[in-house]
Amino acid sequence: MTQLYHKPVLLSQSVGGLRIQPAGVYVDVTFGGGGHSREILRHLNNEGRLIAFDQDADAKQNLIHDSRFEFIPENFRYLKQFLKLSGIVKVDGIIADLGVSSHQFDETARGFSIHGNARLDMRMDNSGGETAADILNGRSENELVQIFSAYGEMRNSKSLANFIVHQRTLKPFEFTAELIDRIKSFIKGDEHRYLAQLFQALRIAVNKELEALEQFLIQSLEVLKTGGRLVVISYHSLEDRMVKNFMRSGNTTGEVVKDVFGNENKVFELITRKPIVADDEEMKLNSRSRSAHLRIAEKI
Repeated sequence: MTQLYHKPVLLSQSVGGLRIQPAGVYVDVTFGGGGHSREILRHLNNEGRLIAFDQDADAKQNLIHDSRFEFIPENFRYLKQFLKLSGIVKVDGIIADLGVSSHQFDETARGFSIHGNARLDMRMDNSGGETAADILNGRSENELVQIFSAYGEMRNSKSLANFIVHQRTLKPFEFTAELIDRIKSFIKGDEHRYLAQLFQALRIAVNKELEALEQFLIQSLEVLKTGGRLVVISYHSLEDRMVKNFMRSGNTTGEVVKDVFGNENKVFELITRKPIVADDEEMKLNSRSRSAHLRIAEKI
């Protein structure tokens, strides 16, 4: 089940980046298929502990039956709160594999994929909240422009938003294939890339991914011990930029904070100056790894 669910990306590099202490406490905030978690457990002794987060109900199919392992079915934006409920204040390392898992893409009914046909849902936690259809049919034209341009980096955001607002008065948007068919005249250049950008924008808006990422990063700094490692794999420039800025400056904007003497207030030592990427062999075996960027930092 696990391998079908999701093949972990940059597995040895990311887990190795944690520099695991056998009796340490570690957190996998994106459990998914459990690939990274299982590798972490291999390096822990009987005193070690691993806590995993995942808001997707499907992830429960892959739970690990191990006394050192604890699963928390929540979004990683609640990292500090739920660690505290588990009696944990500080941890030795945190790993995050961001974005959508292979399983979520492959499960056509979830609406993440540009292939097949499904309801415009895109919720990672389908127990509540707005769907992609709700956003397309309910947000103002200006809000849609912001979503398409900021989250999808789409060049014709204004004309696309205007078209969608007009079209939804004729017939609300309900299905992925229908959306693709109705906007075909707006596709510029590479069709696959354009649709991927649109679906990414909607998915980020539905799941409030960037807000959740910022909250997680801030809390990760609070719960990491001095010398603890933060390991993050991202898949698009918006995420990677936030992670890079945070590791370098302690905030997601990249604004360098200085003390009264003009010295930079560094909170991390960068272990990776440039992101680690997959080699040709991994890219051949796992297409998802092509866009992966791994960054590692150690709390000072």
